[in-house]
Amino acid sequence: MTQARRSGTGMTEQEIRELPLLVNLETAGRALGIGKSKTYQLVREGTFPVPTLKLGEVVKVPTAGLKELLGVALPA
Repeated sequence: MTQARRSGTGMTEQEIRELPLLVNLETAGRALGIGKSKTYQLVREGTFPVPTLKLGEVVKVPTAGLKELLGVALPA
């Protein structure tokens, strides 16, 4: 059995393709290969590399931005 190719991140390309439309910060950070503390720091500073959505007290990340940044093709 071969291991799925990683896209330079903490997730395989297939795992990234299968993400729902919105993910939490931990999942987004993992997809980008960023640890939890650094992910939250970047969001607080407004420098997270993809757009985020603040929904009340919760911050979500649209996966379209993650996929674009990582070069994972979006479905047609």
